[in-house]
Amino acid sequence: MNRREILSGATMATALGLVAGLSRPASAETFEVTRTDAEWRAMLSDLEYRVMREEGTERAGTSPLDKRYDPGLYQCRGCDLPLYASTAKYDSGTGWPSFWEALPDAIGTKPDRSFFMTRTECHCRRCGSHLGHIFDDGPPPTGKRHCLNGASLVFLPA
Repeated sequence: MNRREILSGATMATALGLVAGLSRPASAETFEVTRTDAEWRAMLSDLEYRVMREEGTERAGTSPLDKRYDPGLYQCRGCDLPLYASTAKYDSGTGWPSFWEALPDAIGTKPDRSFFMTRTECHCRRCGSHLGHIFDDGPPPTGKRHCLNGASLVFLPA
């Protein structure tokens, strides 16, 4: 082996390591509601599956739930668990439905270390479906912004 082959191999190994660091490890957490991959794919649209099961993100401004402020509850599309009350919803100006708090015992969180940063990911505590992320730039009284994918939610009017 010459120096060029060694450097080329080291560069490739570094690139593969970076790509592997961007991928999300499978969660070891178990959930009350479980389905096979085939069952999830059969019940969800392609976008819903990508968001809820692969931790994707819908494009900003595409969810009809973003500008909806009627009284009611927002529940998990994957298992119907009530997650957020409309009284905690506000217009964050981000293009995604935003809330300053979840209902008690509705969501779980975990660190999301993708894209070379650490954020707080939130998911349905009952089925594990990805909802979005929680940021520290929300309104009082919590100062939190639960920035959610409308594809993960179903609105139930009061």
